[in-house]
Amino acid sequence: MHFVWVALRWLISLALTLLGLVVVTFAMTRLSPVDPATQMVGSHASASSYQAAREALGLDQPLPIQFLHYLRMAASGDFGQSISTGQPVASDIARTFPATLELATVAIIMGAALGLCLGIFAAMRPGGVFDAVARLISLVGYSVPIFWLGLLMLLLFYARLHWAPGPGRLDVLFQYTVPARTGFVLLDTWLSGKPGAFRDALAHLALPATVLMFYALAGIARLTRALVLTELGQEYALTAYAKGAAVHRVVFVHVLPNIAGQLITICALAYASLLEGAVLTETVFAWPGIGRYLTTAMFAGDMPAILGGTIVIGASFVLLNTLTDLAVGRTARGRA
Repeated sequence: MHFVWVALRWLISLALTLLGLVVVTFAMTRLSPVDPATQMVGSHASASSYQAAREALGLDQPLPIQFLHYLRMAASGDFGQSISTGQPVASDIARTFPATLELATVAIIMGAALGLCLGIFAAMRPGGVFDAVARLISLVGYSVPIFWLGLLMLLLFYARLHWAPGPGRLDVLFQYTVPARTGFVLLDTWLSGKPGAFRDALAHLALPATVLMFYALAGIARLTRALVLTELGQEYALTAYAKGAAVHRVVFVHVLPNIAGQLITICALAYASLLEGAVLTETVFAWPGIGRYLTTAMFAGDMPAILGGTIVIGASFVLLNTLTDLAVGRTARGRA
């Protein structure tokens, strides 16, 4: 019975959060100075054409009716037609979101692995080499603009040293010969059976993933170090020290299980920030993800694309937070 109540409460919370997201995006459409009907028919259209466009978009209906129509469309995944591409926004998002998801996933895997290790070892030896490296990376990661770091890496590794390929996801040689079955270029090139294509995809992914990884690494390392240092000052850790336990045993046997839920939350929040904050990285590296798609839509005043992308990213953020809460709750029950 308790499980049913928890699941019901989780579903209600998720539904209310998504509803709030839809309400905010609907308000954006009505408060925006961009007129969808004018965008549809052009600024020099006749009054009759303009009125017909308003009726086709449902803008002549009362506001509650418009909201219900918008809610029904959002629930069905229909975000209208993009003004920039002329294609349905849903199909544009289905094409671009896997690229962002792939980039952010590779970056968070590397960033979480390195950040957790660096933060733990920095806390085990305060003032040591790992601690100095963790502080330096945290300082640089929070102070250096991510677009500047991306441009610098392109200049060094692509333009000067020629160690990395150029922007994009694949060379032209493979771009039109590898079928896009899943939208994830690593998986598509692997399934194509062309080792050269897979290596090329990895090479193109290396620089943008490293830039995002560095941003995630800085935050994860700093927060992990702070958490471990705080726990090492608790009574249970001091008691383990008094019994003769080495510092690595205290950290890995006693401290880490106690902060596992917090570490999961830190990594999940970093992952969510990469999903929604990869706009500059995708722009610098010409990565055809949803961040670059939204940037183009903003410059064009393409409200259907902007709102559709906002809803998808917001829903992903909400879903990730919900899964994190479930994982943290399960970890806490496991310790109990």
